Amino acid sequence: MFRVGLTGGIASGKSTVGRLLVQGGIPVIDSDQISRDLVAPGSEALAAIVRKMGPEILTADGSLDRARLGQMVFSDETKRRALEEILHPMIQAEQDRWLAGLEAKGDAPVAVVDAALMIESGGWKRFDLIVVVDCDEDQQVERLRLRNGLDAPAALERVKAQMPLSEKVKFAGRVVNNRGSLQELEGQVAELALWLRKKGEEKSSGKD
Repeated sequence: MFRVGLTGGIASGKSTVGRLLVQGGIPVIDSDQISRDLVAPGSEALAAIVRKMGPEILTADGSLDRARLGQMVFSDETKRRALEEILHPMIQAEQDRWLAGLEAKGDAPVAVVDAALMIESGGWKRFDLIVVVDCDEDQQVERLRLRNGLDAPAALERVKAQMPLSEKVKFAGRVVNNRGSLQELEGQVAELALWLRKKGEEKSSGKD
């Protein structure tokens, strides 16, 4: 099975690309969803986060206050790294379980793992190919403002907290340019899906 890592920066359009790949018939797992599942009330991960960050990151019903946690970790690199040390190994383990399950079934020549911090964590090395979704920093800031209701300085702080996209594309086997319209993006991803399926079939048949 051809294993693909899909990554990009915050508000670069990575999740949209993942959804379009699914529409193109390629299985994709979203690491943000894995993370949300891992921190469910009563979970081992949530307990570890509370020990590191304090009980103020919980809501009244004992759930993780994601907005509060986001404010904390994007303004404090030490806390951000502490959170990543808790979650990254758990997220990677879930990714690997999902990939192994697909491979065991034998009906998916290619599979994609969508993860924002794949390069920063070193997890990219586990994949046959890295796809990076690229755009301009000002586009990230504007999209983040609209999506999360942040002001410009807060949005820029979150963008700056991650590795620049100009650095991430250096790891890419394929780059998706998300500087244009949704229609343009859809065309690129449709072409990418066809190419990935071909690579998967070549690997399955031993031609790669």
